[in-house]
Amino acid sequence: MRALLQRVSRASVTVNGKIAGQIGPGLLVLVCAMQGDSDIEAEKLADKVSKLRIFSDAEGKMNRSVTDISGEALVVSQFTLSADTGRGNRPGFSGAASHEEGKRLYSLFSEKLAACGIPIETGIFGANMKVELVNDGPVTIWIET
Repeated sequence: MRALLQRVSRASVTVNGKIAGQIGPGLLVLVCAMQGDSDIEAEKLADKVSKLRIFSDAEGKMNRSVTDISGEALVVSQFTLSADTGRGNRPGFSGAASHEEGKRLYSLFSEKLAACGIPIETGIFGANMKVELVNDGPVTIWIET
């Protein structure tokens, strides 16, 4: 699985003019299941995201996790993270998991992240979403299992 994490002061996702999810301080997690991914990758990714120390401590060092700061997570599916730009100017997305498997693994990842004690909100899988965020730092981290 692939994820792009953004440390945020706040974030929201809107579908058809209605807010589907919104959070205060925490993480915006854009996530994509890849072909061959299984439950193990979803669980590993959730564990990594919950423990990644990218929030500042009292000395201003990135030494605290989203759990440590009692932060939230907005989890948004984004199959375009599977983009292959190696040939030509049009990205290919054949590396992404099938729609059904992608949705299942996205849901599993979200459940596992919530089980780590992080309040989560989600977008709507497969929908055309408008994502708004205030990137804190900015801090943006790429993770691949």
